[in-house]
Amino acid sequence: MREAEIRRLLAANLLCALVIVLAAVTPAFFLDGFSVLGTHLTWLCVCSVCVATLNIILHLVLKPNQSLKRRSFAHKISRFLKCCIYFFMSCILFHAIIVLYGAPLIESVTETFLFAVLLSTFTTLQCLCLLGPNIQAWIRVFSKNGAMSIWESSLQITSVCSILGAWFGAFPIPLDWDRPWQVWPISCSLGATFGYMAGLIIAPLWIHWNRKQLTYKSR
Repeated sequence: MREAEIRRLLAANLLCALVIVLAAVTPAFFLDGFSVLGTHLTWLCVCSVCVATLNIILHLVLKPNQSLKRRSFAHKISRFLKCCIYFFMSCILFHAIIVLYGAPLIESVTETFLFAVLLSTFTTLQCLCLLGPNIQAWIRVFSKNGAMSIWESSLQITSVCSILGAWFGAFPIPLDWDRPWQVWPISCSLGATFGYMAGLIIAPLWIHWNRKQLTYKSR
């Protein structure tokens, strides 16, 4: 396994972590009264847009899963439209799952949907950038020993960490602490964000530590 590829992964992941930090700090210079807790919905939008934009740019620049086949312009347009549809369907699916786990059905619909968009950005968007709208490839990657590159291993780790972070973030909500960050969905979205950032750091370190045991084979 090439060390240069691991360093590229580490640099890309650190950039993603940095853009989340900037998304929490920079808007305060342009928007009056902006804060992650006080204007949480605005922060959800800013964070989702920034992370999505950077992931797309990194995919176009680094080309971690570049195909040797030359694609027509019509095929690229069709692939782009499919990606947009898959992302929207992912937001709807996450929204439904979150409601099933106890989020308000009618109240706080905007909050729940924006939280679903954030989760889709941390998980589904990465799948679309790396694997495209190919459900079979998604199933392969998230099956046991299904990753075929360090980028796919990183995708596994960051996606799982994001979902686990959101799940753990829900624990403080019912507690009678009466804290501002217990308002739905602040603790869950912060948990997902911290989980995603932890995954970004853990993934390249874990891959580097286990590089001798990881043998990726084409299928």
